[in-house]
Parts: sequence; C-alpha cells; structure tokens
Amino acid sequence: MRVYVVKPSRLGLIIVGLLIALGLMLGTHRIFSSLPVVSPGPVSQVETNQKVMALTVNVDWGEENIPAMLEIFKQENVKVTFFVSGRWAKNNPDLVKRMDSEGHLVENHAYSHLHPDRISLDENKREILRTEQVLEGITGRKTGFYAPPYGEKGSTTVRAASELGYTTILWTLDTIDWKADSSAELIFQRVVNPTAKMGVKPDKRGAIVLMHPKGNTVKALPLIIGKLKQEGFRLVTIAELMDSRKN
Repeated sequence: MRVYVVKPSRLGLIIVGLLIALGLMLGTHRIFSSLPVVSPGPVSQVETNQKVMALTVNVDWGEENIPAMLEIFKQENVKVTFFVSGRWAKNNPDLVKRMDSEGHLVENHAYSHLHPDRISLDENKREILRTEQVLEGITGRKTGFYAPPYGEKGSTTVRAASELGYTTILWTLDTIDWKADSSAELIFQRVVNPTAKMGVKPDKRGAIVLMHPKGNTVKALPLIIGKLKQEGFRLVTIAELMDSRKN
C-alpha cells in the first residue's frame, strides 16, 4: 500500500497560522475580560496648557443663596458646575431647572449625602443612580460626573462611580466656606492666593475650586471672579475643563 504524503501549500500554512493567531487572541480577550474593573483615580486638578479653572458648588442645602449666586454668574458671564444631591434636587426642581437653563452643568452629588466610604459598593451605586434618575427627570440629561459627599475617595466609592461610567471629581482649592468663621475675605484669599501646602501649581492652571451656597461665598464671588479674570483665567464647567487636558 502506498502512503501519500501531502505537502501543505504556502496558502494553507498561512490560513492555519491565522486561525491559530485568532484563537490565541480570543483566548487572551476572554482572560482580560474576566478581570475586575480597575477604577481610575478621582480628578482633583487637570493638566492643561490653557489658563482655565472650574468653579464648582456642592449643594445639599443653602437654596436661599442659590438665586444670588446665579445672578452673579449671569452678570459675569461665567458657567459653573453644580453638584447637587438627589434629595435636594427633588425638593428644589425649579432651581435645578434654572441652573440648567442658564447654561450651568448640573451633576451628581449622591442622593442622601451619606458618607460613601462607610457604605457598601451596591449602596453607593444606588445613591448615584437614584440621583441620576431625579436629575434626568428634571433636566432631561444624564449625569456623568460625580462629586462624592465629604470628598471621600475610598476604593469602594471610586469603584462604584467608575463601574457606572462616572468620573469622580474632587478639588484643588477648598474655600472651606461651610465653616462659620470663613469670612468673605478668607474665602477670596483661599482661591486667589493659595498657599504651597494646598498643593496647587503656582499658576493655578486646571484647578478645581470647591464652594457651597453660603452667604459669605456670595459676597466673595464677585471678588474671586474679578481677580481670576484679571489674571487671565477663563472660568469653565468641569466638562470643558476635562476637554482642555493635554493630549
């Protein structure tokens, strides 16, 4: 009996090689897709070549001061980012609508203002999603940025936001305006003349400023905005700040 040895053609070898390579690629994809999601760290300052800063206002109270803040922003032609809690938004839908209609960014500050580092991953997700639903019902827009209450940034907190598709936002410059002894002048100085220990770059490019709807903050706002404009800064929303990042 004769035994015939069939020599594979060059094309056949190429096809076999491609199939093996494809199998390896698919296997590798399955391996990596099974790995847990790695959450990116929170953003506290943006690396940018542009002279831009972002004013942010965390809101869970202080509705009596919001209209005055909005008037100042309108007069100064400045757009800011309001991070509002879901429970506050539910009780103050008209103010949320006004923030949105006047061109400000309205974003997620969880629902109940709990300490996110003290609750579970699923509870964190519920807090974010519940607020997302409230805000989307008012503005018609899905939120995408998350400012965790108390600025907490534990792994569970950041992971919950990341797995829901959110970018966690913290701050560069804290006005600490919620304290009773924070005068308008002190709030002003904390923004325009930050000390080295605050960790901000000398020119403040890409900085994020944290404020709250307090009476002394309202008094300080025209001074802060005027000084920053004088220094050549453009005040933008968090979305615009993120877009200014270095490539």
